[in-house]
Amino acid sequence: MSCRVVVGAQWGDEGKGKIVDLMSEEADIVVRYQGGPNAGHTVCFNGQTFILHLIPSGILRPNTLCYIGNGVVLDPAALRAERERVEKGGIDVAGRLFVSGSTHVILPDHKVIEKHAETTGKAIGTTGRGIGPAYTDKAGRVGMRVVDLLDPAIREERIRALRDRTLRLVGDDAPVTPLHDVLSAAARDAEMLRPLVVNVSLEVNNALRAGKRVLLEGAQGSHLDIDHGTYPYVTSSSATAGGACTGAGVGPTNIQEVIGVAKAYATRVGNGPFPSELSGELAERLREEGREYGATTGRPRRCGWFDVVAIRHAARVNGLTSLIITKLDVLDSLAEVSCVVAYEIHGRRVTEMPESLAELDAITPVHETFAGWKKPTTGARHWEDLPPEARRYLDRLEELAGVPIRLISVGSGRDENVERSASRRESPAVRR
Repeated sequence: MSCRVVVGAQWGDEGKGKIVDLMSEEADIVVRYQGGPNAGHTVCFNGQTFILHLIPSGILRPNTLCYIGNGVVLDPAALRAERERVEKGGIDVAGRLFVSGSTHVILPDHKVIEKHAETTGKAIGTTGRGIGPAYTDKAGRVGMRVVDLLDPAIREERIRALRDRTLRLVGDDAPVTPLHDVLSAAARDAEMLRPLVVNVSLEVNNALRAGKRVLLEGAQGSHLDIDHGTYPYVTSSSATAGGACTGAGVGPTNIQEVIGVAKAYATRVGNGPFPSELSGELAERLREEGREYGATTGRPRRCGWFDVVAIRHAARVNGLTSLIITKLDVLDSLAEVSCVVAYEIHGRRVTEMPESLAELDAITPVHETFAGWKKPTTGARHWEDLPPEARRYLDRLEELAGVPIRLISVGSGRDENVERSASRRESPAVRR
């Protein structure tokens, strides 16, 4: 038996899709445990690029079963379209994709409510896909789960009640889908989902007892977590490892590893604090070199240096056992690279992320600068293949973060990785 969790250690978009796909080779089951179709995991395979919003990244491994857990909010229309795209790419999904009956459903009115909130209140920078309002209904105990969608009477009652709430909030002239059309689409969605519905918690725990290997896949990143992120500029679910337990119905004693994924620099989409953010020519260069545009929205990502303070925060709240660094190759052409090692706030130097939004907005980052390597790393497959300057940079990140680096990704392909030797990962410098 083994159970691993993969989490984003930054603000999302760290390359978790590739990493989950890679680790799925050693997994019998992959479970997506939170988020909704606002997340986009990009996986390159056999010359094709798959962008997965709801389906777990393990779907590209033919012998891996994939589950959408109860912590996810599900847009049935988005799932149908995504499944069709995956199948057109030659991936057999039948009998391999399942959905928890306790997963909450995103309805058209949720999208209307979210767009209204973004235009009339303080904008968070959401994707407008109804995720926040669906989680709000879940917390308010008025949401509709997949099992409720399957029951015609409950389905109609919940849809009509949501319409009443929508009109009270947005106004009678709100641009809503006609109620008859919503009810008809929901009936079709119910029949599409019916053969996929299982008790994911029961299935996964039975698999663990049978000695199977389970991988729990998160979306977004630790600093977008509803509890531990840069509130209120966060997502509406638990993107940390704790969310893996509640979002998949797996007890914490079953988890052996929590693997954090972080870019060799940092990015953020949407509004909110971003202490290491760059501007001008260097930010644009990173954006273009790293193709930093949202997989879901196409929005340009804000770019910055690797933030050690933020990574240590992620390590603590997740209990990270190791780190995977992605997109090292994006830095290949730079003469110098930097990381943020501390913050100055009103003349005070701090090495932990503040909880106050006012203090987060007042941060002046403290940098440590390194010589760049000015050589391509994409062909590297062993630690010794990396330029000495790149190795020194990674050694220092590992030392400052206090978490061993197990793998470095140097390209989008499955084989474009550098394995960090176990002896180096377990050195005293990174066990402190």
